[in-house]
Amino acid sequence: MIKRALTIAGSDSGGGAGIQADLKTFAALGVHGMSVITSITAQNTYEVRAVYDLPLNIIEAQFKAVVEDIGVDAAKTGMLSSSEIVKLVASLIKSYGLTVVVDPVMVAKSGSPLLKEDAVDALVKYLIPIATIVTPNKFEAEKLTGFTINSVDDARKAAKHIAEELGARAVVLKGGHIEGDEAIDILYYNGTYREFRAMRIHSRNTHGTGCSFSAAITAELAKGKNIEESVKVAKEFITTAIEYGLSLGKGCGPVNPIAWLTIPAEKFFVLENLQKAVEMLEEYGFLVAPLIPEVGMNIVMALPKPYAKNVNSVAGVMGRIVKIGNKVKASGPISFGASRHMARAVLKAMEFNERIRAAANIRFDEELVRIAESLGYSVSFYDRTQEPEEVKKVEGASIPWGIEQAVSKVGQVPDVVYHRGDWGKEPMINVFGFTAVDVVEKVLRIAKAYKEVKS
Repeated sequence: MIKRALTIAGSDSGGGAGIQADLKTFAALGVHGMSVITSITAQNTYEVRAVYDLPLNIIEAQFKAVVEDIGVDAAKTGMLSSSEIVKLVASLIKSYGLTVVVDPVMVAKSGSPLLKEDAVDALVKYLIPIATIVTPNKFEAEKLTGFTINSVDDARKAAKHIAEELGARAVVLKGGHIEGDEAIDILYYNGTYREFRAMRIHSRNTHGTGCSFSAAITAELAKGKNIEESVKVAKEFITTAIEYGLSLGKGCGPVNPIAWLTIPAEKFFVLENLQKAVEMLEEYGFLVAPLIPEVGMNIVMALPKPYAKNVNSVAGVMGRIVKIGNKVKASGPISFGASRHMARAVLKAMEFNERIRAAANIRFDEELVRIAESLGYSVSFYDRTQEPEEVKKVEGASIPWGIEQAVSKVGQVPDVVYHRGDWGKEPMINVFGFTAVDVVEKVLRIAKAYKEVKS
């Protein structure tokens, strides 16, 4: 049976934090998510415009409805804005003996307070002592302990204080607001410390970070992982969610919990599509062989936006596709990061049309260009002899410069881009498409017409 996770928190109308972020996280990590809404907020990426606390009897009714029927393997708390709500939620959790992750939400990413002053004392007195894990950030930990936290050592002391003096079973003090090249989270549990490190990602799209992190811990606890394992997965999960955060709104955009699920799924689709494309090229090698350049051919396909960030987000054939007599053969496996030149061409094309995710290179021939035009494909070109010296000096800058030049000539990403070469550079044609199979279908149409012309 699928594991069950419960979030007891506020609703974020902007969808970036609170109940909405928690449910996305639960789904991404493969558990059934349930919710008890404590407050309704009217908020977006830069402000909280209004807050309405639900009546206590409605909060209690939500809780009992799901716990008594569906059951809960692990729960978490988020925004509990008043002392009355904190007391009620603590009483319910205690009476049903739930494993609970307490995210002591005090301030929204926009800076608006989400926790009334009297509720802090209630949090310390009633909720933290029954917490399986508490997940404060620097500012929340300072509020809970009265300590000043500016370093990892300060974080260690505060985490230990929250556990040993306030009664939490374990504490993860998050390092996102502590200066340094790395974001270092400190876990204090069973009298020992453990650090969870990740390179700091500089992004304004961090709305919902704390909610998604604590929800990820909750999901892993629900699946039966121990505390250390749960925090480890949650750290990896939230690092991915921040890296692929969504640039939405005028303020702090949301993190992207679905990235955890989407990236592997999209990678599978890309690899499967490329495999089919390569099989098509090999099957029709008698048509394709005359189009293979001296440097060999490659075909690539990128992950979709926002996941296509660099050449390692683009898959291609290791070692290229080569001509063997009147046939063609992929000389290596399909892998991400396999073709840096073609990857740069696709990434640049995606800047103008994110649906164009694939490309292949074939040899340059004026007849091939003419055939592409006659088949109704849009065609453009760039002149490598006109490439500025400052572009030539930058490793990997030539192809993106050329693609941009070709796009600017026709006002869109064309199906075909060619250049006539330069000193030491073989002339080349690039064929673009939505997928690798789409590209191969274009190449095969061109190759078939070319064969007819030559025969």
